[in-house]
Amino acid sequence: MFTYTQVNNRKSIILFRRRPLLVTGKPGTGKTSLAYAVAKELQLGEVLRWNITTRSTLQQGLYRYDAIGRLQDAQMSQDNKDNLAEIGKYIQLGSLGTALLPSKNPKVLLIDEMDKSDIDLPNDLLNIFEEGEFEIPELARIADKVSEIVVQTYDNQTTTIVKGKVQCQAFPFVILTSNGEREFPPAFLRRCLRLDLREPTREELEAIVKAHLGDIIGQADKVIEKFVNRRDKGDLATDQLLNAIYMLTRTADLPDSPMLDSGDDQEKEQKKEKFIERLLQYLSSTEGI
Repeated sequence: MFTYTQVNNRKSIILFRRRPLLVTGKPGTGKTSLAYAVAKELQLGEVLRWNITTRSTLQQGLYRYDAIGRLQDAQMSQDNKDNLAEIGKYIQLGSLGTALLPSKNPKVLLIDEMDKSDIDLPNDLLNIFEEGEFEIPELARIADKVSEIVVQTYDNQTTTIVKGKVQCQAFPFVILTSNGEREFPPAFLRRCLRLDLREPTREELEAIVKAHLGDIIGQADKVIEKFVNRRDKGDLATDQLLNAIYMLTRTADLPDSPMLDSGDDQEKEQKKEKFIERLLQYLSSTEGI
């Protein structure tokens, strides 16, 4: 389980020295949740999230330009002319591009599952982080004719791009996550601050359960023990534990209750055991709940 103190101690380095935080750990250790905790604690607004896939490119993170849509609209217009000033309707900034917009306060950018990226993306990101700016060529080419263009942002707002360039004022709080499944280029690792999230201990799990579900450790003790034992043999997420305890302690209030309290004591115990097994399936399992 991450501690906010670890991140808070690195806060000034991340923001003022423009160094992203690379968070590694097994699935379910809270890597993604960390970004949302930071945004809430520092009151930096909504998290801008970029989920990485094998096909993700730097440009997708910066902006998307719908050239085909623009061409079709131009062909359908009555005068068949392309209005340069309307090009902004076909451009939307990505989460990375939106995070780099000039702002008095930094934004929180979550770049999730870097393990899935292609070989070039880490170094491409490195260049962007060092410069803190990027250019939109489609707008830069017409800057002498139309210097200011209104475009859409990742969070469905609008912003004005001047002369085709975006340059950040306050560097974003960048958090990259990795499951530790691949090696990253040395230059990229040197640029990042690194935080390795370990799995929470039993005592920490009890604290998490209490924080989320109240003081019900007496009812949850067996489930926590089963979770810890199963976790030694495969990947489990803390959310699975919380869901299992919630379902077991509040099942009577649910509309689709599995009727765990019906039958004699032995039948009840067997039903609960099977129910817990289904909720605590390993993350790599292909079986449905």
